[in-house]
Amino acid sequence: MQALLDAIATAPFPADAQRLFHGRGGLFPGCEHLALDAYPPALLLTSFQPLADEDLATVGAALAARWPEAPWVYQCRQEGGRVDTRLMAGAMPEPHVVTEAGTRYVVHLLRGQNHGLFLDMAEGRRWVRGHVKPGAKVLNLFAYTCAFSVVALQAGAAEVVNVDMASGALATGRTNHELNGVKAGARFLAHDIFNSWGKLTREGPYDLVICDPPSFQKGSFVATKDYARLARRLPALLAPGGLALLCLNTPKLDLAFLRGVVAENAPELALVGQVANPTVFADESSDRALKVVAYRAPT
Repeated sequence: MQALLDAIATAPFPADAQRLFHGRGGLFPGCEHLALDAYPPALLLTSFQPLADEDLATVGAALAARWPEAPWVYQCRQEGGRVDTRLMAGAMPEPHVVTEAGTRYVVHLLRGQNHGLFLDMAEGRRWVRGHVKPGAKVLNLFAYTCAFSVVALQAGAAEVVNVDMASGALATGRTNHELNGVKAGARFLAHDIFNSWGKLTREGPYDLVICDPPSFQKGSFVATKDYARLARRLPALLAPGGLALLCLNTPKLDLAFLRGVVAENAPELALVGQVANPTVFADESSDRALKVVAYRAPT
């Protein structure tokens, strides 16, 4: 745990939401189960195995010494989907709005495992901001709380179609658009993507298609079988020269899997490149970390 304590002792408190310590990357022996995130003004300590009371007390003392005004939350995630979330000090703001690169997002640290903004996707959002052309039409699949949509509209997109089965997540997405003054141009469809290809294709083509699915979510998406189904649809969705941003976040499948799926099922798409992860998410094996790859349709 010493590496985590050292990070707390030396890290400045950021203005934007971001990860402060990434033990999950395997670069800090003995801390592989730990992560510390800042969702200003609050902090979130996540452990993938239960922490003893004395360890929690040690972390709490370090946080109080470094950032005495910051409320913090402890979340323990265990096998089988069991989650223990506790407010350890202070009080959460309500609503809890954080920023990233000037964009505002609503988050909920005390509600479930997904807090409203995936911090490891910060460079993916930056890539979208830099590659959306004025007037573009964007399809955001597995949109969750629509962070990609917000930055696309801020970058000049004319329309973004957000699709996700979770209506509650899309409701938060609407709030995110309102917070940033980009409500016009955003659409929200609480649909099963695999039952909606006809509708989505008819409303295309799209200058950018973003695919950020869960790696394994029973009844929604299982990457090992469903990414191929998704890749086969991409050529019909994309405008000539259109871009596809494909994301895969599981240590069980490597970059070769994702590239192979596209090569086999959408061979006409050309690889543009891979989007690097934020530096703080460094991993001993790049294939274990988040994979984000861009492709282009033929012109």
